[in-house]
Amino acid sequence: MCGISGEVRFDGGVADMAAVSAMCDQLQRRGPDGSGGWQAGPVALGHRRLKIIDLTDAGAQPMVDAELGLTMVFNGIIYNYKELRAELEGVGYRFFSTSDTEVVLKAYHRWGAACVERFLGMFAFAVVERDSGRVVLARDRFGIKPLYLSRGPGRVRFASSLPALVRAGGVDTSIDPVALHHYMSFHAVVPAPRTILAGVGKLPPATVRTYEADGRESDWEYWRPVHERRAEFAGLDAGEWQERVLESLRVAVRRRMVADVPVGVLLSGGVDSSLVVGLLAEEGQRGLATFSIGFEAVGERSGDEFAYSDVIAETFGTDHHRLMVPSADVHAGLDGAVAAMSEPQVSHDAVAFYLLSQQVSQHVKVVQSGQGADEVMAGYDWYPPLDGVPAEQAVDVYARHFVDRPHGELATQLADRWMVTDDVSRALIAEHFARPGAETALDKALRLDSTIMLVDDPVKRVDNMTMAWGLEARVPFLDHEFVELAAAVPPELKLAHGGKGVLKDAARKVIPADVIDRPKGYFPVPAITDLHGDYLETVRAALHAPEARERGLFRTDYVERLLADPNSHRTTLGANQLWQVGLLELWLQRHGIR
Repeated sequence: MCGISGEVRFDGGVADMAAVSAMCDQLQRRGPDGSGGWQAGPVALGHRRLKIIDLTDAGAQPMVDAELGLTMVFNGIIYNYKELRAELEGVGYRFFSTSDTEVVLKAYHRWGAACVERFLGMFAFAVVERDSGRVVLARDRFGIKPLYLSRGPGRVRFASSLPALVRAGGVDTSIDPVALHHYMSFHAVVPAPRTILAGVGKLPPATVRTYEADGRESDWEYWRPVHERRAEFAGLDAGEWQERVLESLRVAVRRRMVADVPVGVLLSGGVDSSLVVGLLAEEGQRGLATFSIGFEAVGERSGDEFAYSDVIAETFGTDHHRLMVPSADVHAGLDGAVAAMSEPQVSHDAVAFYLLSQQVSQHVKVVQSGQGADEVMAGYDWYPPLDGVPAEQAVDVYARHFVDRPHGELATQLADRWMVTDDVSRALIAEHFARPGAETALDKALRLDSTIMLVDDPVKRVDNMTMAWGLEARVPFLDHEFVELAAAVPPELKLAHGGKGVLKDAARKVIPADVIDRPKGYFPVPAITDLHGDYLETVRAALHAPEARERGLFRTDYVERLLADPNSHRTTLGANQLWQVGLLELWLQRHGIR
């Protein structure tokens, strides 16, 4: 796990190493164990290192292989790197390190850009070809590892975070009105290639981008899951599906134990993370470090789920850590969480993950997480209404249950100059639903959520908050082979038992039923579920700040209406509208964007 940055020039100029170094400085917390830079004519690369695989200096980056004429920076982990290394050694490649970075480098030399199809892992990397001047960028199938880009006169820059690009300068930091519409309507998700800033984009997941020396560029989308029933699974009964799901997840969990340092688990007490712990115990893991976070209750709102996580810790004999965060620390952590966000993230889970990661990083450098199960196994409450819905009605039903506010309502909230004419968020949904490769209305929704919403909300949130403390989070439910299997599961098996039915039934073979049959929980942060006291004043100050007034994103009467009644105005899914608009201004101001 690391942070990467770089600049590529196409105008005959020399790459700006100072700008690349500035980006690296901004990425320091993603890689606290070392740094490096490399520059050759029109290309410069920078790297911040978190040592997980090959703890020696042989694994340092940027990594140069003079014999092959390749240089690269890499962020992530390739779980099958040892198998790939053995294959490459079998055809004559020699290795000078034991790192997965070098395996990626030599795999690129052997198979070109198609090497990404062989990787089991999460990654973002840049490879520079010495002889051709070609630069190749790539991102993993689910975009678990970020890669942001900005264009300037005769050059392109890239980095592992948006604020790093801003720090280097020369970025158009005006708001993108289409992205703003997505932020306000599509549950605060701004899909790639856009970001909230007009001058910054991001490489889409499952994409390889090639820059030729003259500036020509091309993209290759190398993976897209098919959400259809497959002939090879025809005739499977419910029990056989459970066995296949469980075995596939078992493999995914096993893969994610690859490391030269201990690996722990973030244990929420829900079925997903509990199942990860149970499968690791079946693999023979003893004394596994598990971590659960709790917050002080506010009124009748409980702030922890220790009753469930304690059951799992006791059942499997883990080295369990209960981490209780006082309410005073939550407010103090809010600024740190906003600073760690590469893009504005509305869910208050971000603050919880930030504070959890701060404490967990004092014990381990790698954890597994249950992230992604709801999006691939239909665990959310907007999925059941799609059951049996005809294809021509799917967009309407999905939008009615998921979109934060209808287009017409948004026109009464955004200032005129920021309001786009068309309902671009609904158009985004319709375009994705119309693509081939998804059979039912539920299949279409799960494909959209797992490849778009998941990438730019939950996955990004976990990456940003864990990496802010040099903690690597691995997500077995997003193993692409597991997701391909999950996509083929009949909808009725996923929707059973209120959602994730096939997973819950499979889990009964591993973990206690009390954890499976409990009501669905979320990461509870009572102090900011409703806005009061210091939290309300923080948001009020941000919305009344001179920068906010100058930007003028929202209608004044809308803002004052929210502030007058802070906790009554909710989105379709129940999120606090004041927090949504306030968080955007908090983020812009925290990162010095005017």
